[in-house]
Amino acid sequence: MHLRSSRRRTAPDEAPTPPSQQGTGTPPVGQGQGLGRGLWAAQADPTIHTRRVGLKESIRRFWPLTKGDRRWIFLVCLAAIGAAATETVAILVFAQLTDNALQKGSVSAFWQPAGVWLGVAVIGAVVGYLGNSLAAWTAERFVMRLRARVFGHLQKLPPHFFQRNRRGDLLERMTGDVDAIEELVVSGLVQAVAALFGIVFYAGAALWLRWDLALATFLLAPVFWYATQRFTSRVKEISRRERAADGAITSVVEEGLVNVVMTQAYNRQHDEEQRLQRRADTWFRAAVSSARLNGLYDQIVELLETLCVLAIIGLGAWEISAGRMSLGQLLAFAAFVGYLYPPIRSLGQLGLTATEATAGSERLLEILDARPAVSDPPPSLVAPPRFDRAIGEVEAREVDFRYPGGSEDVLKDFSFTAVPGELLVITGPSGAGKSTLAALLLRFYDPDTGSIRLDDVPVNQMPLAQLRRNITLLPQDTLVLHDTVEENIACGLVHTHASHDEVVRAAREADAHGFISALPDGYDTVIAPGTARLSGGQMQRVAIARAILRDAPVLVLDEPTTGLDVLATQRILGPLRRLAEGRTAIVISHDLDLAVEADRILVLDGGRLVESGTHPELLDRQGLYDTLFHAHPPARTHNGAPSRAAGRSRTGPVREGAGQGPARPR
Repeated sequence: MHLRSSRRRTAPDEAPTPPSQQGTGTPPVGQGQGLGRGLWAAQADPTIHTRRVGLKESIRRFWPLTKGDRRWIFLVCLAAIGAAATETVAILVFAQLTDNALQKGSVSAFWQPAGVWLGVAVIGAVVGYLGNSLAAWTAERFVMRLRARVFGHLQKLPPHFFQRNRRGDLLERMTGDVDAIEELVVSGLVQAVAALFGIVFYAGAALWLRWDLALATFLLAPVFWYATQRFTSRVKEISRRERAADGAITSVVEEGLVNVVMTQAYNRQHDEEQRLQRRADTWFRAAVSSARLNGLYDQIVELLETLCVLAIIGLGAWEISAGRMSLGQLLAFAAFVGYLYPPIRSLGQLGLTATEATAGSERLLEILDARPAVSDPPPSLVAPPRFDRAIGEVEAREVDFRYPGGSEDVLKDFSFTAVPGELLVITGPSGAGKSTLAALLLRFYDPDTGSIRLDDVPVNQMPLAQLRRNITLLPQDTLVLHDTVEENIACGLVHTHASHDEVVRAAREADAHGFISALPDGYDTVIAPGTARLSGGQMQRVAIARAILRDAPVLVLDEPTTGLDVLATQRILGPLRRLAEGRTAIVISHDLDLAVEADRILVLDGGRLVESGTHPELLDRQGLYDTLFHAHPPARTHNGAPSRAAGRSRTGPVREGAGQGPARPR
């Protein structure tokens, strides 16, 4: 009995770096990008060097995941042993039936062994069915448990891990590689037990019938083992190449689907097809090599089995002619030897399968061995919360920070405070380190020196769940789940369920109820990432409704108006203002129209705080903020009229009056 699985065993290795990308490194996260793109956008990864892992370490690392199912695995092994035992008894009964009924032509001698044979066959069928069913159930439970373990660990890894690994390749690790580990740890164990006991039963029965002939046929067993050893190393290397190419194919397809608009707009269809073809050619060569190698192994083994059967028939004919063996004994002996070599062959093939599976093990362990950038503090260091809900006082004290693998600090001696009810805008040139502040506040990373504090408590002394429960982030790329609009709004709540009325109330405050009600199924309309059902401004208002429902005391907005036209921006400014009321609102933006009404503006340059003040104060200083403002002056105020500050020259006073356009910078 064999544990069967309908899953395809593919676990592609890391995608090779295209020649155009070799020699280049991944830029530090957050430099020149908004938090949405800088922390979560997929980039082409550099070549990944996977640590080589042996069979023993693979089993040692993944065997603990069978806890809770080991008794079922034991029962499956017993079923496999029972199936081998029933086959052994059936062969012996067949020998008796041949000698007493067939050879003598006695019908009366037929019924008793025939009944025994049928009974044994029924028992074997029942045991085989139950064993295979239980084996499939156990194997799938292991796959779900391992996949959940890997996925859960991925959720804890820092953003730069996902920038350095292609999403398509990570997806393959979650599917094909997981299946390969199941074949090694669960299915492989059952198959090994079934093969070993099959060898014991069939070899023991053959020795019992004719030990001298059995020993002669056993001489070929080492040849099987030698053939397996010769193929093992080549199979593993080819398997790595095949998985690498398969992972590259998945990554190219995933990137092509994500960027299909750009592909069509730039007429790159042929280029993308060629890029996929190059990866497919690599996979084709590896797959054909693997098929040829496995096919050669199968043919060599079949040839050895044929030689063995011919030797048995020749020796059996000699023994029958000498009267030392009956026809039934010869047939039973040949059957036992015929049944003996498939388990031996299975063990050899299992060795090849295990060798292939270690490539998947290497790739999964690369994920599981990646350490999170942050973790919950030890219980002894956890600061007791001052209130059930944070007040929202945010402070940075002399913070220095460099991204892992970066060559220079992104923030340098950075300090600031923000209090509830304050609208704080952080701006500056691209790469100044603006989005890094949000990453530190949400504790995706910890500062190298200095501290980030919430209500005067260092955030690294707070459990992550508690910290992030008190902060709402609206990233540049709006989070969209493939679900209903209502679930997309309600997903901001964790461990609680929002009622429909609460969702509608939040949507009304976000000025989203009108267009949601106009959708075909209203709040039950299903949307998905990249959906065409909603515009960018509408998606942003859905995100604002989510933030309103979440009701956290600290609000972080990362480039909230990016990609929106003037009218769409005006539509979200009112909901954003309502969302920020009574909260500590930190806005990271290049759009200085949002800075006009800010209580305070922080200007970063090269990771340092170079200016701080209100909009009029910073314009009067004629520093970096004044340069940025006049390089891209706003053309509107929050009520849709031209901004008074927009009409101010660098040296002249503010010109009043609606309808006047912005002054050109000198």
